[in-house]
Amino acid sequence: MMWYAIISDDNENSLPLRASARDAHLERLQALTAEGRLLLAGPHPAIDAETPGEAGFSGSLIVAEFPSLDEARQWADQDPYVFAGVYREVKVKPFKLVLP
Repeated sequence: MMWYAIISDDNENSLPLRASARDAHLERLQALTAEGRLLLAGPHPAIDAETPGEAGFSGSLIVAEFPSLDEARQWADQDPYVFAGVYREVKVKPFKLVLP
């Protein structure tokens, strides 16, 4: 198993799309958590604020363990946010945890 960073960039005006798929998106992340495979996950606020309100988000970052890069990509491709049109681009890269 190795860590992989899933780096997603949102389409413009993605906030309503995020809302429509959020529960299903979080379910998949909770499943990774239950398996002990999620290091971190969260969105990038579109403005310099923890709670961006109507400004929404510009993308997301997930760092999780998968057996291979291909399996990480397959998992990322099945994200409900992909199907809802939230993301305009998703990159999956190997990640080496150094600290903490």
